[in-house]
Amino acid sequence: MTQVFSHSKKQSFCIWKGEPKGHPAWSQSCSHPIPALGGLAVMGGAATSSDSGRAPILGPGKVCWYNSTIPVLENRDLQDAIKPRGVRFYSLNFNNTLRWLPGRAGEGETTLYFVQYKVYGQSKWQNKEECWGIQSHFCDLTEETSDAYEAYYSRVQAASTDVRSDWSLSCRFTPWRETMIGPPTIKVVHSNKFVILKLQAPRSAYKRKRGSMIPMTNYYDLLYQVFIINNLLDEQHRVLVYEGKDKVIKIEDLRPGISYCIVARTSVLVLGRSSAYSNRQCTVLL
Repeated sequence: MTQVFSHSKKQSFCIWKGEPKGHPAWSQSCSHPIPALGGLAVMGGAATSSDSGRAPILGPGKVCWYNSTIPVLENRDLQDAIKPRGVRFYSLNFNNTLRWLPGRAGEGETTLYFVQYKVYGQSKWQNKEECWGIQSHFCDLTEETSDAYEAYYSRVQAASTDVRSDWSLSCRFTPWRETMIGPPTIKVVHSNKFVILKLQAPRSAYKRKRGSMIPMTNYYDLLYQVFIINNLLDEQHRVLVYEGKDKVIKIEDLRPGISYCIVARTSVLVLGRSSAYSNRQCTVLL
């Protein structure tokens, strides 16, 4: 059992493990309030004493301070261990989601997360009420980042067993520059000699006042790339058959009786970025 007592001319403080002995003025356990300590008392770890009125040097543990205006020392190691990592925005068609990883201590059953956001240049952070005290590792901030050309920040804090971590900050996020563009949808209309494709641009997560989704063409000059796959050959071998801005495309010179699949993607030249490929649409010419 470790007991360390130290006195100053003003007040006294203590650190001990277990019940203090041999000191008639301190009859309570250190886990109970003691008036001489300003009502603050906690279990401690290994320590060395000091007669200067300052806190002793601690190993892992906490301090019972002599000064009632000084709070109990938090466990900095635990704060660092639960601090969220990898805080960043993921965005597809302006569906803007903040994601993060647990701290290096891993996920605890009692770990909760708190999310705030702000516009770049503003000083005040806003709480995201739906992501305040949650256990998941993501938070939908689409509505809070609804200006595609504005820059935003977000941050996440973790709390576990009455200990809160420091805030983990995201990088600056501008939806227009960083969102990924989805592929177009394809409708196939075929005859005996050719195939007609009707392309529809992806829709954003942003809504008009009447509630309809705004197409991504309102924000970008989209280029469409259409590829055809001959299923008699290598299914991974895509042949580019069209590149441009038209939404109705006619594909000819296809062999009858052969199964073809068609995929498409969108590109934004100004950003040097292309979408994933669309779902396959397959057809056979008679």
